[in-house]
Amino acid sequence: MSDPSPGFLSPFGRPDGPPAWREDALLGGRVRLLQPLAGYRAAIDPVLLAAAADPAPGARVLDAGTGTGAALLCLAARRPDLDVTGLELQALPAALAAMALAHTGGRGRIWAGDLGHPPPELGPAFDMVITNPPYRAAGTGTEAPHAQRRRAHHETPDMPLARWIACCLALLKPRGRLLLIQRADRLDAIVSALQGPAGDLTIFPVWPRAGQPAHRVIVAARKGGRGPLRLLAGLCLHENDSSRYTPDAEAVLRDAAALDLDPRGRR
Repeated sequence: MSDPSPGFLSPFGRPDGPPAWREDALLGGRVRLLQPLAGYRAAIDPVLLAAAADPAPGARVLDAGTGTGAALLCLAARRPDLDVTGLELQALPAALAAMALAHTGGRGRIWAGDLGHPPPELGPAFDMVITNPPYRAAGTGTEAPHAQRRRAHHETPDMPLARWIACCLALLKPRGRLLLIQRADRLDAIVSALQGPAGDLTIFPVWPRAGQPAHRVIVAARKGGRGPLRLLAGLCLHENDSSRYTPDAEAVLRDAAALDLDPRGRR
């Protein structure tokens, strides 16, 4: 983490006061992420999501619900050949993502818009959609008092997980790939939403430590696919009885290594 760089000018900061954001580093400093001082800030989940994306060279990739762009920026850093696009409903995160992407010089654009009613220019035009949907269903758990954090964590009644997934699939080209990260206890809802419109499902568990239940799953699916479901070995984040990351996790989170969700080379 570092102080906000003078190279970034936020339209949401007061001209006579401090900016409304801070600068954080991801992938060992390869990515400079701008995040609000108040509200939701990204953890490691979007970094893992980006590491699992391996589209063909030159592919068009959409990050649906990009927030401040953590997944999109990590993917662009690892794969500068891609044409990346972010779609974000909330104005401040979208603006911060756009500024950070512009600073990298990457190929791409951030759209401020609603996944449920996306700009017509966006689809169906993408080879891959990556997404980190809200983790909690509407009306469950304790809602955060800050509106931006609440919107990031909780679904709205008009956009439950199944509709979120359907909207992502609608933005894909035929045979395009959807990649998402979600809580492991919502895997049944994910599979249910994908069955029929998508197939070739791959499930990649993320384990906190060896012998503990998975707390996240990364799920890949192909629009219109009909192949069988595959369950992979997944990734263990921490050494036993330690807060240290395992070497495999360290390679992904610090060194920009990829996660292999396609060990047989199937696209």
